[in-house]
Amino acid sequence: MSERYLSFRKNSPELQELREWWEALNENRGERAELRRCHSLAEVVFSPAYHQLRRVVEGYGRVDYDGLALVAGLVARIKTYTYGISVAEQMATGKQDGSARVSGLRFRRLLKVKEKEELLGVMTRVIALLGGAADIQSLAQGMYFWNDSTRKDWAFQYYSKGPQEK
Repeated sequence: MSERYLSFRKNSPELQELREWWEALNENRGERAELRRCHSLAEVVFSPAYHQLRRVVEGYGRVDYDGLALVAGLVARIKTYTYGISVAEQMATGKQDGSARVSGLRFRRLLKVKEKEELLGVMTRVIALLGGAADIQSLAQGMYFWNDSTRKDWAFQYYSKGPQEK
């Protein structure tokens, strides 16, 4: 019997649980505020809200606890759920003058990040540049599985939508 891992793919049960958890944070603003003040993955893990999420998603597969802490810490910063556009595409578009919300230089710095601990701070700033709006599925899947393959996918998505750099 093979062991199942979390995926956060569209229509997966763990993604549905993550969405419901995010919606519940709207009702409990104290928990959301606590998570938004976290500056490290350890601080996220110390939060009861993280453990609420962990307990429900553990039923769907093996959990990478640091990956889930990263997802929880970042999803708590999302104010508006934007459907259908990946986070990388969203970074590449959106300003009224046609430029990217996240500059090419900042995006390349993001792609160089290897450690999930460092990723929390970098992506917190990116979410702020996006105005607190992001596709939770795209964010969760990208952050939970942050690796070379994810970085390549994000590069293709960003540069397919972004303005030409000179």
